[in-house]
Amino acid sequence: MLLYHGSRTGGIEVLEPRLADHERPYIYFSTIEVVAAFYLCNAVERPYYWFPYGFSKSGIPVYDELYPNALEEVSRGVKGYIYTAEIPEENLLPFKNIPCARLGTKPQKVLECIEVPDAYDLFMNYVKEGRLIIGKFEEKTEKELNWYYN
Repeated sequence: MLLYHGSRTGGIEVLEPRLADHERPYIYFSTIEVVAAFYLCNAVERPYYWFPYGFSKSGIPVYDELYPNALEEVSRGVKGYIYTAEIPEENLLPFKNIPCARLGTKPQKVLECIEVPDAYDLFMNYVKEGRLIIGKFEEKTEKELNWYYN
C-alpha cells in the first residue's frame, strides 16, 4: 500500500516512530497525499494537532475554514516535505475516526520525497486538480461553525 507522511523535516531516509499525542510511538501515514500535506501546517499548537477537515460524499478532502482566509494564513510560506512509503496493510494499524489514516509501529524506508516550498501553493494546485475542496468561512452556516467551535 502506498502511503504519505507530511513533515517539516527534510532529508529523511527512514521514517521512525515518534511519540506524539498517543501512548506509544507511531509514524502517522495517510492513503491520501492531500491529507498528509495538511500536517505540514500546525494550525493548532501542541498538544492538540487538530485540523478542521473532513471529506465530501465522493471522498475528496475538504478543509473547513473556521475564520476568513484560514487556510492561507496557516499555510502561506510553510515549507515541508511529503514522504512516500510502500507498506503492506497487515503491517499497519487503522487510526480511529480517520479512514485514510494508518499508524506505523516500525521504521519504514522512504521511497520518494516531494519538497514543498510553499504549502499554500500546493493546496491551490490540489484545488485546481479537483483533489481538495476549501470550505470557505463565508459559506458556513452558524450551525456548522458552532459544531466546530464546540
